[in-house]
Amino acid sequence: MPVSQKAIFHLQSLDRWKAKTRRSKRFLQSREPKLTEGQKSSMIIRGGNSSETVSQALKDVYALKKPNAVLYKRKNMVRPFDDSTALEFFSKKSDCSLFLFGSHNKKRPNNLIFGRMFDFHVLDMFELGIERFVSLRDVKTDTCPEGTKPLLVFAGELFETDREHQRLRNLLTDFFCGPRVSAVRLAGLEHVLHFTALEGKIYMRSYKVLLKKSGCRTPRIQLQDMGPSFDFVMRRNHMASDDLYKTAHRQPRGVKPKKKKNISHDAFGTRLGRLHMQKQDLDKLQTRKMKGLRKRRGEQTAETAAAAAKAPRTDE
Repeated sequence: MPVSQKAIFHLQSLDRWKAKTRRSKRFLQSREPKLTEGQKSSMIIRGGNSSETVSQALKDVYALKKPNAVLYKRKNMVRPFDDSTALEFFSKKSDCSLFLFGSHNKKRPNNLIFGRMFDFHVLDMFELGIERFVSLRDVKTDTCPEGTKPLLVFAGELFETDREHQRLRNLLTDFFCGPRVSAVRLAGLEHVLHFTALEGKIYMRSYKVLLKKSGCRTPRIQLQDMGPSFDFVMRRNHMASDDLYKTAHRQPRGVKPKKKKNISHDAFGTRLGRLHMQKQDLDKLQTRKMKGLRKRRGEQTAETAAAAAKAPRTDE
């Protein structure tokens, strides 16, 4: 369903609205930029032409992303690489900065496009073709609870050397990272997403972590295939320029931590401090007095005896 120009104009006028009620005031305040942004939301959109594989893949990814995702059930005639106006409209309407678009045609069958926004404009997106897909409903095992933060693992030399794969790794991390937390307990590590780059393909696997008895305090870790599983092949991509990418990662002054002088941290996170002191005269250093080191009456040290021998004698 194409987006009308009237709807786009109506949404662009949100910035010029003046709140007349408390509800509208809270709505406008939630859309204002903040120093520390909340959890990123994702919108999952199905194209005008889609296959059963693409539809089920979108549903499975939505199951992994809930509750921070919006699933569009209607078909939308959108071509992201030709015109991204509709995606930008949906992004501003649902307040989502990440998107997943699925489509299917003869030239590019079973197509998924992962992308993200900056200031409600497309920053970068990658087109991946599905060669093999195993759905959640095909794996008869228990799944993780809704909203579980996954553990992301990237394997493959291409993720370290190739520029496109590095940007794709950054995008997938942004898409699947989940909520940001300060600490994670051992029992909370329930879900693992493993990405492997090998011979021009991307293998995505989803596992559930099982904690087994090991006879000691640390449990034995066992991974159980949970689904969904994908075998992707790289297709088209649209990457932001270096200047725009740097601007998107810029942090405001209020967020940057203030640098403290003479304080550093080692590789293990231990806090180290440096103190500057004046030069000390150790000859005048006052040490602890002990009874065993006191001089007794009638005892002469070697220095005292030598000084007495050198002294001149006087006869009365």
